[in-house]
Amino acid sequence: MNTVVNRPLRTPPWLPRLAAVAAAILLWWVLTDLVAGPGSLLREFGPQHVPGAAAQLFDRGVLLPDIAVSMWRLLVGLLIAVTVGVPLGLLLGLHAATEHAVAPVVQFLRMISPLSWAPIAVALFGIGNQPVIFLVAAASVWPIVLNTTAGVRAIDPGLLLVARSFGASRREQLSAVVLPAIRGQVQTGFRVALGIAWVVLVPAEMLGVRSGLGYQILNARDQLAYDQVMAVIVVIGIIGYVLDSLSRMVLDRR
Repeated sequence: MNTVVNRPLRTPPWLPRLAAVAAAILLWWVLTDLVAGPGSLLREFGPQHVPGAAAQLFDRGVLLPDIAVSMWRLLVGLLIAVTVGVPLGLLLGLHAATEHAVAPVVQFLRMISPLSWAPIAVALFGIGNQPVIFLVAAASVWPIVLNTTAGVRAIDPGLLLVARSFGASRREQLSAVVLPAIRGQVQTGFRVALGIAWVVLVPAEMLGVRSGLGYQILNARDQLAYDQVMAVIVVIGIIGYVLDSLSRMVLDRR
């Protein structure tokens, strides 16, 4: 006699996330349509207006160019942060005396909000891409510096002793021992820096530039097109989520 075993049905991994997104959109609609009064401005920010407003921005030919220029500023700012942050982190991690000496300066600078530098950035670079890129780099450099330094400090000293015993030069120790050992920490710092850079980018693009997603929010607000304001905010959130997911996927494979 054959015995039939009833196996429990497995929930698809994407289903809980889809349910959470649906619940968030439902709550959003309730707050902006049911809770808000009939004449409330809050109704303009409802989720039902977002698709049409995004379509209007796309038809006007501004949405994709603004996304492109924002991504370009983000990329350049991150490249500057990596170029500065990794060598500085290596210096602080490999030389304890240097780290001890500059620790007050590093802690002082990293605790200042990047947007606090906005007036100085505009005064130095004027209106345009440069102050935005500067603020993105200033915001994203510190996670890279701190994670690189922590990674160097976590290296087993025995590995460096073995390398020295084989006559490895400082450059060879750096390339063969230090850099491979800190790769995970540097990747974590880069992912954190990416999130911070994306958050800072949008308000930085409200400093007089004439393009980018931050500018488009101000432009839509000035036109009293609050549905377009909400559409741009949704686009910013989606792009940020995609960037974080891609960085996690790429870095975890290495």
